[in-house]
Amino acid sequence: MAMAMAGRAIPTLGGVQIQPQARLGLFVSKVGRNVGSNPAATHAHILPALKTGSLKFSPLPIRATSSDDASTSSVQAEELFAELKEKWDAVENKSTVLLYGGGAIVAVWLSSILVGAINSVPLLPKIMELIGLGYTGWFVYRYLLFKSSRKELATDIEEIKKKITGSQE
Repeated sequence: MAMAMAGRAIPTLGGVQIQPQARLGLFVSKVGRNVGSNPAATHAHILPALKTGSLKFSPLPIRATSSDDASTSSVQAEELFAELKEKWDAVENKSTVLLYGGGAIVAVWLSSILVGAINSVPLLPKIMELIGLGYTGWFVYRYLLFKSSRKELATDIEEIKKKITGSQE
């Protein structure tokens, strides 16, 4: 929103007009302070208004960065790429890893198509939400509500971890 005054557009910020330097006294007087046309008096009245928060906008926090921060992030990126390269070189069967990765991407893509198709059917998304809420309620009642069932859940998770990683303790 901009108001035209004397042939020039005056921008607004959150409903408060941002006035040129010569009209700063008018801006401050609209906020609730009576100031004359003296620019020095105008600046004297702006600082208390900023301190008390009577102006309608808040300053944005600004964080200065040094060249050290930029060099640190580039060093971290180089370390990350070097570590990834080492891990990729340590993989023996690269074709299997690429095949599994490609399969995972295709599975995510197909599942997004399936969810989009289900979402386009009227009433079906609401039914799926009810099923999800019901299952969540059952899971909380079954595994999270009581201490003994939480312990059972923890042992089940540990067993699954051992099966996946193949470690037997």
